[in-house]
Amino acid sequence: MSYVSTLKLYNFRSYRQASISNLSSGLIALYGKNGAGKTNALEAISLLSPGRGLRGSKIMEMQCRHSTEHPIEPWAVAATIETDYGDIKLGTGLNAETGKRAIRIQGENVKSQGALSEHMACVWLTPQMDGLFLNSAAHRRRFLDRLVFAFDSGHSGRVIRYENALRQRSKLLKDAGEAAWIDGLEIQMAETAVAIAAARLDFVGRLQTAFYNSVSKHFPIASLAVMGTLEHLLINTPALEVEDIFKTQLMDSRGVDMLTGGASTGTHKSDLAVRFKGLENSPKDIPANQCSTGEQKALLIGIVLAHARLIAAERGTPPILLLDEVAAHLDESRRTALYDILQEIGGQVWLTGTDESLFNTIKGHAQFLEIVDSQITPRVF
Repeated sequence: MSYVSTLKLYNFRSYRQASISNLSSGLIALYGKNGAGKTNALEAISLLSPGRGLRGSKIMEMQCRHSTEHPIEPWAVAATIETDYGDIKLGTGLNAETGKRAIRIQGENVKSQGALSEHMACVWLTPQMDGLFLNSAAHRRRFLDRLVFAFDSGHSGRVIRYENALRQRSKLLKDAGEAAWIDGLEIQMAETAVAIAAARLDFVGRLQTAFYNSVSKHFPIASLAVMGTLEHLLINTPALEVEDIFKTQLMDSRGVDMLTGGASTGTHKSDLAVRFKGLENSPKDIPANQCSTGEQKALLIGIVLAHARLIAAERGTPPILLLDEVAAHLDESRRTALYDILQEIGGQVWLTGTDESLFNTIKGHAQFLEIVDSQITPRVF
């Protein structure tokens, strides 16, 4: 099992400096008033996994605005990760010289964020995700890719390579660049896009199985499908043939893409289709965007729980879960059921709430941390 045993924040968001040690491997309840710094603490942990964290913020947006030092010291997050094979030191922060994000593992700089996934898988659910099923396809696509990141460490690199090639192609088309360069980029896009689409399909298939293996009377089953040109082709067509088809599509759309930017088709236009299949002994079958607010929330929680089960089964250890303000939106019976499921899955789970009473049923089974004005204090109940 991997979990955060110590966490240090420096000039990060609302935290001038904070340190937490002796963290448990199970449930951790962070409570405090709105604006106290709870979500900031979760964001810091999320940055120890690949990607831009649970807010998806730009690197300079994380800099503490309360620092009195001149020049202002750049933000940093450091943690000790306890694993079955010993302690791992992880760190990330702003490189003041380059203005980019730095990653350190065991005290050594590493070039790729993907290296973090070898030591920690992290999954989160935040209030900002509540509108997922009503938002654009881009929001759901990014949500899906984040789920795949935690399961398949190579997926992040594939998505970045594809997006870089897409941007370079758009620029060359706009600037009337050499056809040979555009050909090369389209070959790279085709190869990478097919790998992305295949990873998404494989993951969604496995996640669907995880749903059906963990039926609950409190959290609904979702029916999941990836909707996209390449994903659809891959169901019945060999990958190499799909690559050739996509390359032809890219070549044929150059005139249009030169005017509109981007590309007319590709994995950057795919969507995650979700249907609400109902609870145990209470089946339904309706699109997620037609569900009530409460049903959508329960559906999101169900997806995260199924994802955690899948990672635990495939990797042998559950991911670290960051559940921001989830308990407040559940009635007491569903809240208790959630805590029971989380303890059954195992692993470290960070839960936030405005009042410690939200976590009454796990007193004695969880570690409590109170946050007041970005000061974190352990509490015992």
